[in-house]
Amino acid sequence: MDSEAAATQLRDALVDGLRDHDRFREPRIGQALRAVPRHRFLPVTVPLEQAYADDAVATKYDADGVPISSASQPAIVAIMLEQLDVRPGQRVLEIGAGTGYNAALLARLTGPAGGVTTIDVDRDLVDGARSNLDATGHRDVRVVLGDGALGYPPGAPYDRVVATVGVWDLPTPWLTQLAEGGKLLVPLRIRGSVARSIGFGRTGGRWRGGPSQQCGFMPLRGGVADPYRMVPLTTDRSVLLETHQEQDIDAAALAGVLERPGVELGTGVPVGPAESLEWLYLWLACALPNAVSRLTATPDAPGSGLVRPAPAPGPLGTVEGGSLAYVALLPSRSGSWRGARRAEPDRSKGPAPDRREIGVVGHGPDADRLAHRMADQVRLWARDHRAGTAEFELQPLSAAPATTSAAAPASGRFTLRTPTNLLAVTWR
Repeated sequence: MDSEAAATQLRDALVDGLRDHDRFREPRIGQALRAVPRHRFLPVTVPLEQAYADDAVATKYDADGVPISSASQPAIVAIMLEQLDVRPGQRVLEIGAGTGYNAALLARLTGPAGGVTTIDVDRDLVDGARSNLDATGHRDVRVVLGDGALGYPPGAPYDRVVATVGVWDLPTPWLTQLAEGGKLLVPLRIRGSVARSIGFGRTGGRWRGGPSQQCGFMPLRGGVADPYRMVPLTTDRSVLLETHQEQDIDAAALAGVLERPGVELGTGVPVGPAESLEWLYLWLACALPNAVSRLTATPDAPGSGLVRPAPAPGPLGTVEGGSLAYVALLPSRSGSWRGARRAEPDRSKGPAPDRREIGVVGHGPDADRLAHRMADQVRLWARDHRAGTAEFELQPLSAAPATTSAAAPASGRFTLRTPTNLLAVTWR
């Protein structure tokens, strides 16, 4: 079998798997995914098996070796195409050209009567995307060098605007360049490390979000860049905390916090073996004063006893001064683990150890109080909102009354403020 035949076979298997796992339902999306050869948009050093695995592929790194551009995971690509609902003949603006692969898929969906413009901030990415698109027969896609936060006014208005980079403060030009009745789809970092892909449609001066999906993307670079900082929690830097600009972080106080004695709390909230707690993490991001941040660890860190296993997509934790509390998976009614002292009665004679509950592990001088605060929010979410999901509404500050961020956990409504927008998050 030659390489192109092998690529087709692998591509078909990938698309079949995405369909079977409900990553998309619209047949046109499957047709586009089968028609566009993903491997032709990746470096030639990437093996076919990797090109057609359901994984992101980093394609550019900064001077410190940190990825700053990638080909997104096929699953989230398919999910976002379904969310975006591109129709033949529509005009689409994509923020974040990357390799050009997503623009090629969009061009397949708009057809010859539509148009796709994709923009990126780096000349090498723009040139690479242009070359990849030309080589695969997508010469009609417009590739622009520029700051994606500014959009591309010459092509406006657009029926669809989609960002394939993560943002926190949604740029106003993306809103103003959208046609009446259009849709803006963006991987929006809500607060801390929690992000969701949300499709917004305009209703008067407000932008109402449709169904959302958990996601994670390289952050936007340029005029409204959303930088993050990795803060070490161990002296050997084997565990790091991802922190963001709106959070209050004392890196010096957190140094080595995981090596200090810990406290473990059970919440009594059961969790299934394959259950995602994405909505819990969103709740905690909104309800806790300092949101939640992702803990990233080297492969041997969990085995060291420093970090407990956590429900997908964790572990995520919150910090205050020099203290940390994070969500963990605990055996239901279990005894303590190495390095922790129990803050609740030992219930080791309870159910079988293969049953799990959501727990909280705390470290640092104020571990007890911080862990209890997080555990209380876990129980509140489980009692009142576990069966629901969240809705989102965006309002530019230019059209909103003067206000600040506000949280009302009892009502399930939170108002979060960024420099230019208000985001209302409401549980239903």
